Amino acid sequence: MTNVSTVEKACLHVGCGAPNPKKLPDFFRQSDWREIRFDIDPSVQPDIIGTMTDMSAVESGSMDALYSSHNVEHLYDHEVPLAFAEFLRVLKPGGFAVITCPDLQSIGQLLADGKLEEAAYTAPAGPITPLDILYGYRPSIARGNHFMAHRTGYTGTTLGQRLHRAGFAKVTVSKGEQFDLWARADKAA
Repeated sequence: MTNVSTVEKACLHVGCGAPNPKKLPDFFRQSDWREIRFDIDPSVQPDIIGTMTDMSAVESGSMDALYSSHNVEHLYDHEVPLAFAEFLRVLKPGGFAVITCPDLQSIGQLLADGKLEEAAYTAPAGPITPLDILYGYRPSIARGNHFMAHRTGYTGTTLGQRLHRAGFAKVTVSKGEQFDLWARADKAA
């Protein structure tokens, strides 16, 4: 079990990938926050190795915040309630989760226009198509990183509903700038 009780504010970075503090939103890069890196892939050398559906290596109620960027779409749909329950479990009372993931509703018009394989935007990794948004970034999957395959998806409404059902007291979901959703889910104090 990881004990972070001596840290002023701890943020569990779920699905952290390779070390890079710039992956965190500016808010979590302030000096009063400490990043605890959590990932399924041992090759990225996280602080804690585990899955979103079994975060037993993280003590209940030990984190002030949790940040998950483009991870929850990699779960099978039936695993989502397990992962969101784990997110809630590891947070301290009054803690919060920030979750970002693709917004399937926002690519609807591109799909209707037949632009399945045309670049919707360009990320640091390269052009991202609606097909990548739906099923996962194809070049990464082709290189053998099968963790990158998408197995479910969300609209703003469905993401909010799932987080409420998991027990979060307050949930706010907004659309991002590049076909993504941003949710803040607060645990009751």
